Formats: sequence, C-alpha cells, structure tokens
Amino acid sequence: MQAPAVGGVRVKHGDGEVVRLARGASLTDFAEKVGVDPASLVQVLFHLGEMVTATQSVNEETLQLLATELNYDVQIVSPEDEDRELLQSFDIDFGSDEGGEDDLVKRPPVVTVMGHVDHGKTKLLDAVREANVVAKEAGGITQHIGAYQVTTEVDGEQRAITFVDTPGHEAFTAMRARGAQATDIVILVVAADDGVMPQTIEALNHARAANVPIVVAVNKIDVPSADPAKVRGQLTEYGLVPEEYGGDTMFVDVSAKSRINIDGLLESVVLTADAALDLRANPNMPAQGIAIEANLDKGRGPVATVLVQRGTLRVGDSMVAGPAYGRVRAMLDEHGDPVEEATPSRPVLVLGLTAVPGAGDKFLVVDDDRRARQIAEKREARARAAANAKRRARRTLEDFMASMEKGETQELLLILKGDVSGSVEALEDALVRIEVGDEVNLRVIDRGVGAINENDVNLAIASNAVIIGFNVRPAGKAGDVAEREGVDVRYYSVIYSAIDDIEAALKGMLKPIYEEATLGQAEIREIFRSSKVGNIAGCWVTSGVIRRNAKVRLIRDGAVVVDNTELSSLKRFKDDASEVREGFECGLTVNGYNDIKIGDIVESFELREKPRN
Repeated sequence: MQAPAVGGVRVKHGDGEVVRLARGASLTDFAEKVGVDPASLVQVLFHLGEMVTATQSVNEETLQLLATELNYDVQIVSPEDEDRELLQSFDIDFGSDEGGEDDLVKRPPVVTVMGHVDHGKTKLLDAVREANVVAKEAGGITQHIGAYQVTTEVDGEQRAITFVDTPGHEAFTAMRARGAQATDIVILVVAADDGVMPQTIEALNHARAANVPIVVAVNKIDVPSADPAKVRGQLTEYGLVPEEYGGDTMFVDVSAKSRINIDGLLESVVLTADAALDLRANPNMPAQGIAIEANLDKGRGPVATVLVQRGTLRVGDSMVAGPAYGRVRAMLDEHGDPVEEATPSRPVLVLGLTAVPGAGDKFLVVDDDRRARQIAEKREARARAAANAKRRARRTLEDFMASMEKGETQELLLILKGDVSGSVEALEDALVRIEVGDEVNLRVIDRGVGAINENDVNLAIASNAVIIGFNVRPAGKAGDVAEREGVDVRYYSVIYSAIDDIEAALKGMLKPIYEEATLGQAEIREIFRSSKVGNIAGCWVTSGVIRRNAKVRLIRDGAVVVDNTELSSLKRFKDDASEVREGFECGLTVNGYNDIKIGDIVESFELREKPRN
C-alpha cells in the first residue's frame, strides 16, 4: 500500500513483510526486494537524518532504521548462509557427503591444541612432530597456523591423527575459535604447576561452542611444583570430570619438554574419537574443505595450507578457496614432499591459486576454471561490500554539522601487510577493538599479504596513512620511496607490540583533558592607590601559595567576581616575587580589574593535564 513517509515522501510500506539482505547491501538492493524506487529510500533516510547514496554499501544499523520506518522486517543473511546460497545457485551442496552409507569410509580425527599462553601448546606439538617449531617463533609465541599429520599405534594398528596448529597468542581469539570449527577433538593443555588460568577457560568455551569432545593434557608434570590432582579438581568445577572420578573426559599426564607419555596422549585421542564420534567421509567426490592458512611466497606465488574434509583433492583439479581460484599445480605435505592426492582429513600445501585466501575460507573443487572464477568473483564482491559497510560509520546530519563547527574528527588510517593472511586478519581484529573514545577513529583502509610494495606506499602518501608490516619488509624501491616521502612504516614480529604502539598513537591524538588544581588563597587587607598601576591589593596569604604566573580568580562574599585571569604583578615589599607562601604578606594587582575591595579573596590555581585511563 502507499502511505506518506517522513517529510512527505510517499513510499510503499511493508506491513511486517520479511526482507532478506546480504551483508553490505545497498539501498538499490533493498528497493529491488520491495519494488520501490531507490531514490525514494534515499529521501526517506535523508529525512531520518542519514546521508546515504543509492549504491553505497549500508551497515545493518542503517538498514534496520529504514526497515522500522517502512514497517519491514530486515534479516541480514549470515556469512555462512550467504555462501551456501551462492553455492546453491551453482548447484553445489557444500558440507555434505554425496552418495549413501556404503560410500563413506573412516577418516582420521582432526585435533586442535588449545590452552593458556605459556602452558606448552607449541612444545607439545613440537614433541608430537619431533620438529623444533617454537625456536623459530618471535618471543616464543606461535604466530601462524598450519596443519600436520602424525601416526600412532593403537591395538596393533597404525592410526593417523591430523593436528591443526592454532596460534598461542591471546589476541588471536577469532582464529582460535575458527580453528575449533574445523576440529573433531580439542586437546586442552593445562600446566600442572599453574593450573586453570583465564585463557584455559576461554579455550574451553571455544571448544564447547564448537561442540567437540575434549582430551585434557596435564603438561609439565616433571617440574617440582606440579600438582596434576589440583588441575583435575579445578576442571571438574567447569564440567570436565575425569574418567577416574566417574566422568567421561580423558586426562593424560604428559611432559612435552621431556617427551613423557606423548604416545599415551595420542592413544587417548584415537580412543576418544572411536568412542564419541562417527568420523567418516566419502573420498570419491569433488574435494571440499577449508583453508587453514595462506601466504604469498616469493618464488611460488600464493600458497595455501588446506584441510580436505570430504572428497579427494588431486593435482590438476580446478578449485576455489574464498576469493581465490586456480588449478592445483602441485601439492606438498608437511615435510615439503610432493603429494599426488589428499584424502579426507589430510592437510596439504596447495600451489596454483591466483590470490591468497583468508584463514578459514571454504574451498571446493569444481568442474572447470570458468566456474571457479565466477564463484571466486562473487565471493570477493560480497566480502568487499560487507567490509565497506562495516567500515562505514553512520553519518547523520547532526554529525556533519558538528564536524563542520569543530573541525573533522581525528582519524588514524592504517595499511596492514603481513606474511600470512591469518596474522593480518587477527592483527586487524585486535586493532579495531582498541577503545579510546569518540574523539578519534581508527580505520584500516587496506590490508594484504606479502612484502610492502610501491602501491602500498603510494596509497599511504595519498591518504596520509601509517603502514604496519607484520613479519614483512619493503620490496624493491618501496622502502626508498617511503623514506623520501616521509611515510611512517612500522615493522613488528610480535602482535602485542603493534597493538601497544597503535593504542599509544591513538591516545596521543586525543585532545588533552585538564583539571583545576587550587594552589592557595590570599585575603585583601589593605588597598593602596597608585596613579601608575591603579589599585594595589595588600594581601595576607591564608593558605597554600600565590604564584605570579598562575591563573587567579577574585571572590567577594562567596561569589566569583572575576574568573580565569592573571596577576599583573606580585611583590614582597618592593621586590618582585615569583611566589608567596602561606603566612606571608604580599602586594598584587589583578590584570584588567581595578575594583578590588578589602575582604576580597584572591584564589590562585592552575590547570593540570589529566592522564587518560
């Protein structure tokens, strides 16, 4: 039906009709769904105080504002549903095995190791793989994620287990949660000497959210202060009851450093998988899975570590991973050896993609390169629209007028470059969470994987942005151009350092907050007339100190007569004084004010900068 809207704009109202929109949808997308002219929606929002163009990506808050006004129920499609609907438009059913029960075969469990920082997660993986990974990490912190497959003997049979190596850094919470979504079993590492810590609970919550079984590895049992029984008691409070206490959670005492009982831990993982899970997949179908990690290799181009979840990935397959696509040119295992095919639960390094996918992006094999390119381009367009909407803060007419009056809000623009996509994503996620108030904004205008190039420097010059390099350096002439043009380029290898520096920079952009500090008071007891300087107040300092260069106010009968002024002069007898303390006499004149009276109080104060929290 037609009904008058705000400001007299006539536009169709919805009577509660549900409208499903993708993230980053524009007013044109909304108008197509409800059958109205986009220009009318622009007018409606304008009268509601929002300045939006018809083709601009709009955030969810603005869409909900418009929907409420026009009586529609807007539902923003989740990223998972959005991708599922996209693939269904290509007749692809992602996430389910083809065929019947007879086509399913047993697959190895996929395991993620979680726990508190410095409880030995990387050393445990190091013990499992017998490869020294932790020594290569900056500050002993795992910066990237990858995947590795190991074998162990259980009941005389060789069984494979895939480990997904999630970052130990607490700022990588989003990646850790994503790692749990690709996981069958979680190993929760708890140090026997430290016990349950805040990140232990955080990791436990992630594992429960992913609805996966948990095996607890009680690490560092060989240190003198170890108390495995205490760990069991603490975790019982959080619902993880050990089998020996009548529960269903396997607790295994290990020492990653001394390689104690590692085989027992692997056996517990296999037994838990057999008892609690039905791990089967169809290997005879086009491969599907997720990209665990990706980076830009100088010699080989985009390289992605992928985990096959169903089907078999072969060299020569046409695949699409997030916004990247290409033909599989080669596959390598965790040791760098060539692999011809990867079956379910097998992690491999894939070469041949056109771009670097994001950590956690879904990959699938399709019939030909043309279809792969179409899916990748649509995924990229949707992700770009969603990112634009997310970065766009609501801009009201009041905001516009206020910014015109007081000048634009201070804004720190960043360009992020890292060696792997997971690091860039986690760094951006950590930076945008920094809160320093409404006076300054932080905006990431570009991010990417690989060395800092001249395009990055040129963008920084044009936008006055700061470049953050995480485990990367400038390539070619980029460093010289940045130095010549005065572009601020910062290099980091540990994420905390980057967060601390950016937070300090944001706080430095804030206007200082001042608080008043009273220095002292003086009572006027005599007035001396002077033809040169006017009335001179003969005072007695009753408290504190009166300073020559401080601010003063004149108080008469409890009311402020003159405020925020200065002293023209301050003397002790005939000599100029910089300050006069309590209990002493002084003579003073108030700048620009001559009507002083006996009994007036002169209060001295100064404004001190208040530190921000």
